[in-house]
Amino acid sequence: MRPGYDESPINALPPVVWALVLPMIAAEAVFGLGAIGLIGGAQGIGMRLNALEMTAYYPQLPVRMMELGVFSARQAARVLTYPFIHESVTHALLVIVFSLALGKMVAEQFRPWAVVALFFGSSIGGAAVYTLFGVTSGLPLAPLIGGYPAVYGFVGAFTFLLWVRLGMEDANRMRAFTLIGMLLLFQLVFGLLFGNAGYAWIAEISGFGIGFLSCFLLVPGGWARAMQTIRRR
Repeated sequence: MRPGYDESPINALPPVVWALVLPMIAAEAVFGLGAIGLIGGAQGIGMRLNALEMTAYYPQLPVRMMELGVFSARQAARVLTYPFIHESVTHALLVIVFSLALGKMVAEQFRPWAVVALFFGSSIGGAAVYTLFGVTSGLPLAPLIGGYPAVYGFVGAFTFLLWVRLGMEDANRMRAFTLIGMLLLFQLVFGLLFGNAGYAWIAEISGFGIGFLSCFLLVPGGWARAMQTIRRR
């Protein structure tokens, strides 16, 4: 076989990205089999709803635990589980596609543990800001469901890498924020067209900010390169 023709046409994904995405894929496979009655029997059709009830993050829970002076590890774990279960196949598919694409680009520059830290740091940080917003506003917030805050964390990391590169090239660094701008515009249009968008965008934008800022610590030499970029202005 000629050299190069035995290579896979699909670039291999880093194992850490698969480790984060496979639980989402497995969950959707289980829900799909349950919906057509192959597993779970008569209760199979409600498997997604049951999983959401067990894993969704309710911003009222930590507030209630603080008021009562109690701690429930099972309830606290929701801040780690909510990114893996989604409201629908479409919801899951979008998160999976973005996680694979952005996760690959980020994982090529980050150590595996840093990718995991980005994913969960953005999810936890987004949930924390969402909770704080609920406390200060007094609004009844819906639970957080799905991996968008984590995806936005990957967007933040990708933006950081692009921001540093553009700075090294003496280019306009604001171009690095094009992707997040497009996502925000999409969300605005989607909310206007379909309504009931809720306030989950607060957790998602917070995930972006946490993903971007954490890169100063997570990317090898990230802080030094950022400082060099700033000094060259």
